[in-house]
Amino acid sequence: MPAFVSEAAIKLRPGIHAPAAPLGRIGPLEVRLAHKKADVKRAQKLRYKVFYKDGSAIADAATMLAQRDKDAFDKICDHLLVIDHAAKPSLSGKQPVVGTYRLLRQDVAERHGGFYTDNEFDVSELVDRHRGLKFLELGRSCVLPPYRNKRTVELLWHGIWSYVRQHNCDVMLGCASFEGTDPDRLALPLSFLHHYSRAPEAWRAAAHPSRRVEMNRLAKEAINPKAALHELPPLIKGYLRLGAFIGDGAVIDHQFGTTDVLIVMPVSAINARYIDHFGVDANRHAA
Repeated sequence: MPAFVSEAAIKLRPGIHAPAAPLGRIGPLEVRLAHKKADVKRAQKLRYKVFYKDGSAIADAATMLAQRDKDAFDKICDHLLVIDHAAKPSLSGKQPVVGTYRLLRQDVAERHGGFYTDNEFDVSELVDRHRGLKFLELGRSCVLPPYRNKRTVELLWHGIWSYVRQHNCDVMLGCASFEGTDPDRLALPLSFLHHYSRAPEAWRAAAHPSRRVEMNRLAKEAINPKAALHELPPLIKGYLRLGAFIGDGAVIDHQFGTTDVLIVMPVSAINARYIDHFGVDANRHAA
């Protein structure tokens, strides 16, 4: 039987401290949801290290002082954690969090002003177009460099798939990023995504006009697909393999030093071999 957590354990809300059941495990690596504020702080510290210390994000004074990447959305989101039980514990005695994802369901987002992705892309119009479906936003994905391998990514995806099945989600969406803020340097991969992976009209959402950067920078016949695929970040390549579509236009995020594209992934479009791999009921890596 698949190992699912209870509704009370899934909902990260102040004062809830029910133990979180593992969603899955591969060797010493375990994936589960945060169930208390201390867990979320561990995810935020990991994000700070990956985005600010090791990456190109620019920290303001409060972020630098806290040594955590945090915003108002953290309080309403669920946080997926990958924990390494074979690693040396921290000074607090906790096993390290080596990977994380932030998950925001549509019903929660609508009670709190919308999705984070709405800051860059008009996803509200997309959601309105599909009012009978349940959307799930994926965001703040990061993994420590030594763990950026198939095993960790597979476990994160197993956790997401478990969550999707638990909450009967129909569509996943969110931003995915290229390093750098010069779209001309990203002309090949951006143009490749525009010509080869652009969402069909029914699933298309555009960058807000005030922030939109054109992705169609090279003619289709000028693109070497193999070279373009080589320049795609691993996360975007992973989304495409699963069956994701790309939104219309990109957005420059100067704070994080990235160029963002919109990922839209209807569950109905997910490649059948990946569903077979994880199991329809997410039981492949069930703990």
